[in-house]
Amino acid sequence: MTRKLEVAIAAGGTAGHINPALALAEELTDRGHHVTFYGQEHKLEGTLVPQAGYDFSKIVVTGFDRSAPWTLVSAMWRMSKAKRVLASRFKQTGAPDVAIGFGAYVELPLLSLCRKRRIPYVIHEQNSVPGLANKTSARGAAAVCVAFPGACAAFEGAMGKNTQLVVTGNPVRRSVVDASRAAGREAFGMQDDQTMLLVFGGSLGARHVNNALVGLKDHILLRKDVRVVHSTGNELYDEVAEALALTDEEAKRWQLMPYITNMGEALAAADLVVSRAGASSIAEIAALAVPSVLVPYPLATADHQTTNARLLSDAGAAVLVPDDKLDSAEFSGPLLDALDHADVRDAMRTAARNLAQDKAAAVLADEVEKVAD
Repeated sequence: MTRKLEVAIAAGGTAGHINPALALAEELTDRGHHVTFYGQEHKLEGTLVPQAGYDFSKIVVTGFDRSAPWTLVSAMWRMSKAKRVLASRFKQTGAPDVAIGFGAYVELPLLSLCRKRRIPYVIHEQNSVPGLANKTSARGAAAVCVAFPGACAAFEGAMGKNTQLVVTGNPVRRSVVDASRAAGREAFGMQDDQTMLLVFGGSLGARHVNNALVGLKDHILLRKDVRVVHSTGNELYDEVAEALALTDEEAKRWQLMPYITNMGEALAAADLVVSRAGASSIAEIAALAVPSVLVPYPLATADHQTTNARLLSDAGAAVLVPDDKLDSAEFSGPLLDALDHADVRDAMRTAARNLAQDKAAAVLADEVEKVAD
């Protein structure tokens, strides 16, 4: 495509929606297109999008509580008002050539207005179990793009007769994809001959994963070449620090921290990861082709983290361990085996690279251009 597109993106609420949208925006901008985000100023997108340097247009919307049906009235009123705000902006600055929604109710006013005005739009679903907003928007979409093949079945019957269904993967930001192993190893003080085990469970942490690692502390530290970087989650740091009771010497080999801000460097430096299986975590692990032991959160909606994890485990790029097996040899065995054998990790890394998840932003951008064309 040679013409410059005006692209409207609606993404909000959580980093799991916003970061893939920002990754797409990076790719589209590099191709010469102009991107404007639509979202709520007081939500996370109101911070992350301006920080990334993209135009941000404010709207106000609310979801509704299914257990309190009367909240639907206020939600519909705010959506109608948001559509009027968007229509006014389109009149002043021109309508977009194409729009894309990344789930969550913030996309509904934009995509509804685009459908009414025959502006083509795409939706992207980051999870293996689609949310209500994307299922609602699918019927009018020119293309439904999904991160996981397992999400395809959920859209059957929900799309228009001409809607294209495409597995694109989940876009990952350049700061992660382009992170170098050398810079990451330097940032975490790793020597070339050391094996780095990275453990994390998201910003809130994962208590059961933390406890399992505490239980394996002595086994892991027996391996003199292994160094651990362990993100506990902000609220669980003190609890894990007390349970580990690291000596000064042990603390040189087991870096404990509440949260990792430079996750791209951490993943690039890692030889093996232990993690939950949220969509963003899977996308980043896959994009950097890091061997992993994945423990899906068992209470996730429709057990979608298990479906997420299978993207990697079915390809041979990860070992999937159910949460209720964390305290058994089903977890410790594969973990210690991967730490001990570089050839096991090399095979997993090769399998992950074959998935080409680092190309997801480019593949999604291709679909956006195709729809606009």
